[in-house]
Amino acid sequence: MLARQVAAALLLWLSCCVSALWRYYMNTPEYAIFSTRSSINLEYEGTSFDSWKIPETCVVENTTSPKTTLHCKSAGTHRIKPIATTQEEERYLTVSDSYVCFLWYFTVVDVYYNLSQIVTIWVYDPESASSEELLKTAKKPSLNSQVLTKHFYTMGQRPFIFTPEKRLVYHSGSLTSEGTWVIHLPMSSDDIVKVIKGNKVAFQDCLIANRQFMLTFPVMTMLEPPGYLPITLPAGSPLLISWHSCISSYALLITDQESLQTNDSFQTWVKIRVPPGILSDAQRHSLKDAILFAEGILFLVESTVYLKKDGVFMKLNRSRGISETGILGFSRRRWCQIRYLYKLSATKTIVVAWSKSDLFIGFHTFTFETLVTTSRLKTILKIPPTDTLEIATVEYSWHPKEAAIVLFHCSVCTDTRNLRIVLYNGIYDRYTLKEFGIEVPKERVLEGRFLFSAMPDMILWDQHNVYYTYRNFTAVGTIKTVTGDTDFPSLAQGSNVHFVLVDSIGNILIKMLNNKLFYVKADITEAVPLHTWINTTAKTALFLDKTRQPCLIHYNENLDEKNQLQIQPYPLILELQSVNEELKDWCPYLAFQHNIESQFYILDKGENLTVWSQLVYPENRGLYIIVDHYGSDVLTWTQNVEYEIASGFCTKTMITSFFQKTNYELVDDYYDLQQKNVGLTLLQFRPSESSRTCPTAKPVFEIDVGCDSSKYIMVQGFNRSGCQRHDFSYVIDKNLLRESLSENLKVRYDVAKYGCPRTLQLEEMFHPVVELYDESGFIKIVDANFIVWEIHGRNDYTFNSTMEQNGCINEAQTWESMIEENPGMPLDEVWGPQNYRPCFSYAVGKPGDLSQPYEILNHSNKNSLKWSLTYTGMYVFRLKILDPNYSFCNLTTIFAIESLGMIPRSSIYLVAALIFVLMLTFISILVLSYFWYSKIYRQFIFEPLHKPPAKQKKH
Repeated sequence: MLARQVAAALLLWLSCCVSALWRYYMNTPEYAIFSTRSSINLEYEGTSFDSWKIPETCVVENTTSPKTTLHCKSAGTHRIKPIATTQEEERYLTVSDSYVCFLWYFTVVDVYYNLSQIVTIWVYDPESASSEELLKTAKKPSLNSQVLTKHFYTMGQRPFIFTPEKRLVYHSGSLTSEGTWVIHLPMSSDDIVKVIKGNKVAFQDCLIANRQFMLTFPVMTMLEPPGYLPITLPAGSPLLISWHSCISSYALLITDQESLQTNDSFQTWVKIRVPPGILSDAQRHSLKDAILFAEGILFLVESTVYLKKDGVFMKLNRSRGISETGILGFSRRRWCQIRYLYKLSATKTIVVAWSKSDLFIGFHTFTFETLVTTSRLKTILKIPPTDTLEIATVEYSWHPKEAAIVLFHCSVCTDTRNLRIVLYNGIYDRYTLKEFGIEVPKERVLEGRFLFSAMPDMILWDQHNVYYTYRNFTAVGTIKTVTGDTDFPSLAQGSNVHFVLVDSIGNILIKMLNNKLFYVKADITEAVPLHTWINTTAKTALFLDKTRQPCLIHYNENLDEKNQLQIQPYPLILELQSVNEELKDWCPYLAFQHNIESQFYILDKGENLTVWSQLVYPENRGLYIIVDHYGSDVLTWTQNVEYEIASGFCTKTMITSFFQKTNYELVDDYYDLQQKNVGLTLLQFRPSESSRTCPTAKPVFEIDVGCDSSKYIMVQGFNRSGCQRHDFSYVIDKNLLRESLSENLKVRYDVAKYGCPRTLQLEEMFHPVVELYDESGFIKIVDANFIVWEIHGRNDYTFNSTMEQNGCINEAQTWESMIEENPGMPLDEVWGPQNYRPCFSYAVGKPGDLSQPYEILNHSNKNSLKWSLTYTGMYVFRLKILDPNYSFCNLTTIFAIESLGMIPRSSIYLVAALIFVLMLTFISILVLSYFWYSKIYRQFIFEPLHKPPAKQKKH
């Protein structure tokens, strides 16, 4: 307890009594390598500096210079402090002895004609790299990097790019003459996160660190015509920043001077301006909020929403479904959940906006609808109509179809108001009131963020306090500091809360207007002040860079345009480790591991997902792994836990299998049962105890039980691409059709649609082998029952085995019987998994003629298609999976068969007419030839064959 009081007093001093500041940084913008091999640059900001106080295990180049370089020869925690005429804070820098010394460098070239991206990769050493490589502006490797890359290549290094979401791997080719590897990637919008990895190859006992980055379809910044005018915040306002939820490098920074847009984390930027004549000068400098989307930018000017896109700047009003005035704020989705939202692309919302009494939802076309009003909410929540109910703020949760409506509520309004939170679920159109139980002064302005959690965990803040709700509203309260105070300005020289940044690891950074930073961890209710990093007068904002790491952006309007913005990565983990040396708040476990790679999984019928997790902790702590779930209750899971105790540590391994055990066969309403058993379940695995210093994030993921839209089936040996044949036409005799027609049916064969037909001899039977695919390629051979039918109505084919030969006890379903049961329905709907009845049970079906052909096929029953043995035919079949327990998807495919043989028999009248024409032609030729030869014969009778020569006269 005494140590904690001392630590609290020290941190209180750090938060209020530091007169100057110092910081450290690496050669590279990131702090990926902080080891005994690294050069640590120290920088003191102030006028009272004297020298650096460092431990004996470290060496500094110049102890009396405010800017110098530090090297620590041994790993561990080193106490660093500047000596000055004023009291300065000290840091505990944790230096590792990691074997990771080198980094991957990459450049990207977009190729639009084939929608691909060329990634060029090489290896560089931060201690010997060029300035361009350190600043991330290099287009080719430096000489040192070329030599280093070639060394790794000769030792067998071959980098590849791995995508955690879809688990795809893209390999590199041979090393180029410039000392680089090249990898070709397809442009993708739903597989954004990429990781550069390599073989475990060491050079001088050093390895290469994996490099995670984001890569998607190129997003463009807006180009402004000359004469456009700035749109800014009111004078003296703190910086406002907005970034794309999936592409954090695509961001918008708004100041009281300009609005700046970037697509590369502010390495470059452009000014965002508006055309003259739409806003007055006062309105252009009255911007309250802005949201950046790939399709455009929404601005909140005073209480009106404006849209800027494709060279258009316009006011949104009732014609777009939103109120023209009275808008208090708007909010977008904070978490990137592309794969689930792709399924809902037609109905998904991208923004919510609100006034005191109305909530609007907006779509990708920037049109809005009124979702609910406070009057309707009073009715739904059974609140007296005389009570005051106002919308304070609205936030999307991590659940892709949920949002929280934060309400101010009072029966008899005084100086304070109650906070109420209503969760809206868009799947079921359901409003659920959650008790928050906190009162706030009526003048407070609230903002909120949902945390990266399967449960609806949320952080709310106003100018003075930060509120939390954890574990599905079972833990609610106000964040305290180590001194027990909840008023943050009292620990920041009276400065108010500016912004709260949350990330996917569970880190929560609270930034004050004077740049003081506080740290909270998800599920923790106590905040700690961090070391001073920035001058109190600097204009700064927090955001996540393209590697999803926290960064500070500085804006100084007094500098030239090129230097107005400065980006500085913030070493959050190192700073937290330094503060914790005084707090002694250690993580209760040593390691928490799992095999969850993706945030999104789809479970179809008959499939299961197995999750492996392991927790290592000191013996006698009694920790265990908790599985939290939220959302649809459509999953079943089992758990198997194994224990192992050795050397004073306990290892607990848990295998969790998720599956569904519903039987869809022989049910009365197949589609209704399917609908009841599809849904989205959010899950997370976490240790039973945690602390702010635990480095491992809890894995959070979604399981969508339903149809995987990327799945499809094909018949083995058939392909719709690469066919050498062209479209052609053929005629089907009307007598060969299932339905009676008055004339023969002419069919146009579309090769692009039906693929290449397979040619068989008449005596050859065909047994389709069905293959299942998804976007990643082949999955497996389909072993479920399926049916086929000729899409143009041909009925002149059969099957080679009977119901009895296939083991039927009762008469099996056939096309003829199913058409009789469902008159007037198209063939696609007559027979399918919704009405399939097996013939292998006495309890199902009825006795009948088992010598009939069995019209159901599968991979193992050897049942095959047979053709007529008398004539040639072209058959285009559609194949459908029949098994009701196989998939939520309606899996179908098309294939074509051309059987070779005799020409089909024609009508007897046609044959007689043809014979008559042939005979008439033959007789005519005989008559004509008779007269022709008679003429020739007569000529030879009356004219000699050789005329005698004439006699010549003598003169």
